[in-house]
Amino acid sequence: MTGDEIFKGKTFSELLSDIYKNSEKKEKQISALIRELQPMIKNLGDATIVVPLIKEYMELAIKNDEHLIKMAAIVQRSLTRTNDTGDGGLTDEEKKQLLQSIQELEDNK
Repeated sequence: MTGDEIFKGKTFSELLSDIYKNSEKKEKQISALIRELQPMIKNLGDATIVVPLIKEYMELAIKNDEHLIKMAAIVQRSLTRTNDTGDGGLTDEEKKQLLQSIQELEDNK
């Protein structure tokens, strides 16, 4: 299952690795951003400007990870299905979720 190519040049195992690496990278980026912005916060007024920016960045990173994880779950279910329906074994609901996740990822770029 993990060696099957799910789209050009990407196996399921590589997709999971990318999700993990992206998560680690974002964690480091957020920590670095907070360290850089921390000295700029001198009073409550500064905090009310800076903290929402950090929050927005973190939420965007979390949403992107959630969409990648949803996509991976759908692909995993498709790869483990034994029936061959000719369309990868995805149900209509799974196809809808996958397309929605892809669209939301594009919108967040």
